[in-house]
Amino acid sequence: MGLAARNHALPLEALRSPITPVGLHYLLIHFDIPDVDASRWELAIGGLVERPLQLGLGDLQSRPARTLAVTLECAGNGRALLSPRSASQPWLLEAVGTAEWTGTPLAPILREAGLSPGGKEVVFTGLDRGIQGGVEHLYERSLALDDALRDEVLLAYALNGEPLPPQHGYPLRLIVPGWYGMTHVKWLSTITVLGEEFRGWQQEDAYRIQQSDDEVGTPVTRMLPRSLVVPPGIPDFLSRRRFLEAGPCLLEGRAWSGWAPIDRVEVSVDGGDTWADAELGEAVSPYGWAGWSVVWNAVPGERELCCRASDTAGNTQPLEAEWNLGGYCNNAVQRVGVTVS
Repeated sequence: MGLAARNHALPLEALRSPITPVGLHYLLIHFDIPDVDASRWELAIGGLVERPLQLGLGDLQSRPARTLAVTLECAGNGRALLSPRSASQPWLLEAVGTAEWTGTPLAPILREAGLSPGGKEVVFTGLDRGIQGGVEHLYERSLALDDALRDEVLLAYALNGEPLPPQHGYPLRLIVPGWYGMTHVKWLSTITVLGEEFRGWQQEDAYRIQQSDDEVGTPVTRMLPRSLVVPPGIPDFLSRRRFLEAGPCLLEGRAWSGWAPIDRVEVSVDGGDTWADAELGEAVSPYGWAGWSVVWNAVPGERELCCRASDTAGNTQPLEAEWNLGGYCNNAVQRVGVTVS
């Protein structure tokens, strides 16, 4: 209950907005929000580099800036729909948002520091500290060096044109387009180049697809394709079942994938027995979701709406989820119960 109370999801009606307002963007905060004095804060770049750097916020803001619209989704999105459910944040389907992040590209800074031979991974350390799995640690994640050097990876200091709010990582966070949310380290303080595999708790123990604790598992990386519909009509307060009148009804939503562009969204109004193609709009950016829509001639009765997305890499949402121990990467199709009168 404590986790559910301090983290919040995107209201699905906010899918109508191509860019998510800051206050509606999903949030997952592992530990506490650090109290950071930006006038004294510095980012340290070290490890296997020839020229270690110490950069203040002004130093970073004076460098070439780039703004990217990026869809972020929590790796645990859909966890609450699995049974048995992992004892972690009980997301349904709303742990997502698309915002415009402004910052400076990471790659030129790493090259300026002078990458030494033998560098394999880059570790990103945040200022948030706590205990998870019985281990006290700072929140840290790593990327392979080649992934860290991708052009789209940003050190972001602004969100939707404003300085980062405290809950989104002020004064600086990492943005890695296409990857699940655990990768985008907030309250960034240190970047370290290593010559070996990073074995921090959030990398080695968390965010891995496992069937049991005994398995090493495979790491969670890029977002699988997903489509969500704006629930039509009006809701029942407790059950959230939808109610609407018969007749033409515009169904609309968003779809995204971290592997490749979305090239198809299908909609079903009979629980997945039959499907029809929706009209797909242009993505907000190469790293953001695309809108879709279809007009449904709703007839009286009980209906179950579903939508599924496919990307150009050949990935398609499954009808049913594959269970795993951490409840990660559940991208099974959304199902919305509707009563048409």
